[in-house]
Amino acid sequence: MSDSVAGAAFVVSLVTALAVAYRPLGDYLHAVVTSPRHGRVERAVYRVVGVDPEGEQPWGVYARSVLAFSAVSVLFLYAFLRVQDRLWLSLGLPRVDADGAWNTAVSFTTNTNWQWYSGESTMGHLVQMAGLAVQNFVSAAVGIAVAVALARGLARSRTDLLGNFWVDLVRIVLRVLLPISVVAAIVLIAGGAVQNLSGGFDAHTLVGATQHVTGGPVAGQEAIKDLGTNGGGFYNANSAHPFENPTAWTNWIEIFLLLLIPVALPRTFGRIVGDDRQGYAIVAAMGALALGSIVTLNVVQGMHPGTVPQSVGAATEGTETRFGVFGSATFAAATTLTSTGSVNSFHDSYTAPGGGVTLLNMMLGEVAPGGVGSGLYGMLVLAIVTVFVAGLMVGRTPEYLGKKIGAREIKLASLYFLTTPTLVLVGTATAMALAVGRGAMLNTGAHGLSEVLYAFTSASNNNGSAFAGLSVSGTWYNTALGLVMLLGRFLPMILVLGLAGSLAAQQPVPVSAGTLPTHRPLFVIMLVGVTVILVALTFLPALALGPLAEGVR
Repeated sequence: MSDSVAGAAFVVSLVTALAVAYRPLGDYLHAVVTSPRHGRVERAVYRVVGVDPEGEQPWGVYARSVLAFSAVSVLFLYAFLRVQDRLWLSLGLPRVDADGAWNTAVSFTTNTNWQWYSGESTMGHLVQMAGLAVQNFVSAAVGIAVAVALARGLARSRTDLLGNFWVDLVRIVLRVLLPISVVAAIVLIAGGAVQNLSGGFDAHTLVGATQHVTGGPVAGQEAIKDLGTNGGGFYNANSAHPFENPTAWTNWIEIFLLLLIPVALPRTFGRIVGDDRQGYAIVAAMGALALGSIVTLNVVQGMHPGTVPQSVGAATEGTETRFGVFGSATFAAATTLTSTGSVNSFHDSYTAPGGGVTLLNMMLGEVAPGGVGSGLYGMLVLAIVTVFVAGLMVGRTPEYLGKKIGAREIKLASLYFLTTPTLVLVGTATAMALAVGRGAMLNTGAHGLSEVLYAFTSASNNNGSAFAGLSVSGTWYNTALGLVMLLGRFLPMILVLGLAGSLAAQQPVPVSAGTLPTHRPLFVIMLVGVTVILVALTFLPALALGPLAEGVR
């Protein structure tokens, strides 16, 4: 079987598996967030937190709950990292410096998992398990909860209540993320991933040198890292490390995990609003963008433009031979489409067009299918923008699922989509203007700009992957990227919850002859078009100076 046929079979099998999982997982997620019953463990958690599980919250209270929980998470994880050297299972590693602890605490709380450090030589086992892995669970649950709140806003009318954040958070962790992660971890262990509390051993290399190889609770963290679209690796090599991703079939499992919940959530949305067709329309738009990206990245990497790749017959630089070019390219497309940031190859070594595709995936707002929760609410805001544009074209009041899209709603949607580009472009411009920002660049010219642009795009969109030719372990980048991650995560969330509250307060508008059907192929095409055009108008100049300039050089 040729490499191209094997690559096509790899993608087709993934799409098939996701299509099979779409309905049952989406229905299960719907049951979790709408069930009137509370489990015994859940009630115990509510008593400890001091929450009334029967009381629902207006959007402002819901937003404050999200921010309060996240603030406590940042402070807890920061303190954990600062006292690491005094903890059990620290492996003799020192405490993390203040700027590095700040960056890591913000990174994992915001579901970004940006890593300026080598995990095996910086973090002890207890910090990895009780600090970083715990945030992998709860930060993912926060994203799903906000998406569910927006869906409730679209489904409800004449109310200011969007549900209870604490109930949503606890249920999503205990009923969804934890059980699936346990099963996934067992599968990864069966495939050869490491799961122990060993401090490691000294291995003798073929050239006679000695290398210390660290063990640890790797498989458990790997499972939620991918399932929760988190991305932070136990090792510096992330999913290219054989202890995290041992074989070609575990590579398939990991890609499936990081796509699983984002693909299923549109089904949950359709069930909440009482129209499954709306969920199919959203997932169709996501799928069209995702397949376009995956195919394009596989093609440009398979064609391997450039002198060196053509001379060796493939764009193999930075890829693992266990996965090959196509297994690496599919992983790269999926991880940058889903805000995961987990990598099994070196994106900095991709061809110029290939690196440009990974950048473009994040610049789309990671809505195809996006991160857990963030992809759905990002695409729903785009759907609102689309019906507004369509309403202007036909001269009628735009409506989405029976809700009028007026001045307040479109202002909130516009601010949502202005937030990330502002952070990306201002952050990149500031870094290029300052000597400390330019001094961390290991490359100059178009590729050097691409590395800085990639860093701020990844941080602003809460992705976490990197063009690793940029030294970001210094105080300036740790501080700046930490701020960008915070703003890129929570400003959009506040705007989404404000939008949900505005929609929930409305009285439904009856369907008329002028209502644009939002479940048909025409709307899907319009939604895809609006998504691409918004990105093209915003980021094309920056892409032209970076990967596009490098590709035509």
